[in-house]
Amino acid sequence: MQRLGEKLRTLRGQRGLSLRKLASLLEVSSYSHLAEIESGKSKPSVDLLVKIADFFGVSTDQLLRDELEID
Repeated sequence: MQRLGEKLRTLRGQRGLSLRKLASLLEVSSYSHLAEIESGKSKPSVDLLVKIADFFGVSTDQLLRDELEID
C-alpha cells in the first residue's frame, strides 16, 4: 500500500485533473486530504478508496497492492 499515493497521482495526471477538480468530482470536502494521500501522509477511508477505484476504472486491489500495476 506504499504506492497508493503514487498510483493516485499517476491516474490523476493521465486525466489532466488538478487535486481541486478531483476532490470536487469525488465529492471530497477538502482537496488537501487527497494531497495527503498522494504524499503518503494519510490513508483513504474504504468508501473513498472505492470511489477512487470506480472513478478511474481500476480495482481496489490495483490501488492497494504494490505489486500490481495500474493500466
